[in-house]
Amino acid sequence: MNIFIIILLVIGSIIALFLIIASLTKKAYTLQKQVIINAPKQEVFNYMKLIKNQEQYSVWVTKDPNIKLVYTGTDGTVGFKSAWESNNKNVGVGEQELKKITDGDSTEVEIRFKKPFEGTSWAANKLTTTADGKTLLTQTFSGKSKFPMNIMNLFMDKLVGKDMQTNLENLKRNLEK
Repeated sequence: MNIFIIILLVIGSIIALFLIIASLTKKAYTLQKQVIINAPKQEVFNYMKLIKNQEQYSVWVTKDPNIKLVYTGTDGTVGFKSAWESNNKNVGVGEQELKKITDGDSTEVEIRFKKPFEGTSWAANKLTTTADGKTLLTQTFSGKSKFPMNIMNLFMDKLVGKDMQTNLENLKRNLEK
């Protein structure tokens, strides 16, 4: 009987610790990654604003060669949607929609995840010209997580940040060919 009580206390303590950490963790998260591309700002913008081009550089799209992509609207314009469906648990099911475009400068996309979890995030891309005429692309990924899943925000950079940076490096490589 004593072992049973000890096991229950250990399990209860782990759950309590998890909930305490979650209650102290922010519900909102923001990640930011950057890359410098040796190409004019407008050229980078024209490539980046087209969601279909993600097929050439997004690690999430290329993880599943059998991914089903459905496009709605005119690519590169506000309201364009890209829906994806994959049996790969690292890709899942969801859609993204171009919400705002400032020509030659920035884009904002709303990303709606359906599987393996439901949630909404936002991705913004901002372009600036560097002193030496190259283009700095800054990508920001943000969202909110409900309690107690907000504990995952502590690991968001490890979960998503590496893939964000890889996407930017792939995009850079495509434009500098």
